[in-house]
Amino acid sequence: MRPTSLAEVVGQTRIIKPGSALNRLITSDMSAALSSLILWGPPGSGKTTLARLISQSRDANFVELSAISASVANVREVIDSAKKLREVYERNTILFLDEIHRFSKSQQDSLLAAVESGQITLIAATTENPSFCVIKPLVSRCLVLHLDPLSDTEVETLLKRAIARSDWNGKKVSEDAIGYLAKISSGDARRALTLLEAAASQAEKDISLEVAKEASEVAIAYDANGDAHYDTISAFIKSVRGSDVDAAIHYLARMIAGGEDPRFIARRLMILAAEDIGLADPNALVVASAGADVVERIGMPEGRIPLAEVTIYLATAPKSNRAYLAINKALEDLNSGAVPAVPAPLRSTGAVGYRYPHDDPKGIVAQKYAEISGQLYEPSNHGYEKVISERLRAIREILEG
Repeated sequence: MRPTSLAEVVGQTRIIKPGSALNRLITSDMSAALSSLILWGPPGSGKTTLARLISQSRDANFVELSAISASVANVREVIDSAKKLREVYERNTILFLDEIHRFSKSQQDSLLAAVESGQITLIAATTENPSFCVIKPLVSRCLVLHLDPLSDTEVETLLKRAIARSDWNGKKVSEDAIGYLAKISSGDARRALTLLEAAASQAEKDISLEVAKEASEVAIAYDANGDAHYDTISAFIKSVRGSDVDAAIHYLARMIAGGEDPRFIARRLMILAAEDIGLADPNALVVASAGADVVERIGMPEGRIPLAEVTIYLATAPKSNRAYLAINKALEDLNSGAVPAVPAPLRSTGAVGYRYPHDDPKGIVAQKYAEISGQLYEPSNHGYEKVISERLRAIREILEG
């Protein structure tokens, strides 16, 4: 179903209309210079299609890689091959790199020299804003084109084209079913065609609205922007919080297989380490932060390994949310108007009577640090917080005189 000419492309009128930069690139003479591009747009908006149309307009070697599975070694192989192809046959190479935002900074750095020297022409695709997910030197060497999601009407056009070109033993598709599939696809042509195919395979007779609804429930196993996204990350976090390591790894695998952004998973693990483990294991936040850094550096698919290690560590760690509760209670007190003045001995100007704790043999001196009532932080007896609890009990006895 992928278009073979610019005339067959549905949508993206703004960037493919006659006279536009992209139109000129596709319709210009094969010998014309081709700029490196970054195609930025939502899933199923036509990024891969446009990349292939551009390659067809040039007598060039077209190589397609996905940043989800490709490594720096794969990129270097393409660059080395492109160099030899140009030297021996004077033929250029176009590298289409899908999901470039999945590449780490070091992986993106490996492209720079080849793009700058013209050894390869890069056409990169991303669903993320290149200003935030692609290194600036690479962005500055590329023409960035922003694709729009397809309208429901445009998706319906694609579905009707697919129906006209298919033969499902005489099965017909109702207009209601087509409209429904277009609407729930949210401008994603790939998802719309997948759902149509699922409906056709399930239907015993014609494809009605009811059949389309049933098929869509089965087909949408994981949607990185829909309900399944939130349900799965919620189940993942709750499994780690509940110390069920096997369930946590299961949901992690579902997110990875579904194409979830690994940086999103790493961020949620860091939040969980602070909120749900806290000082029961102070090292948990260090591990989560280190894991996030490694994922950012190495990218996917290797990034699945540190994500799994962090997940297992956090799931098996002792749990405490007492630090989380303490800061929330303090903020609630402030919002209710409890903002006492800073005691005079603690002020930076005009301080009188401050006692230096290091001058005391115990390292702690009894003096008023804040005019507040009650205790904000109450440690649990889990993990390292049991040690903190015993230590805090002795500290408060001294402070309270």
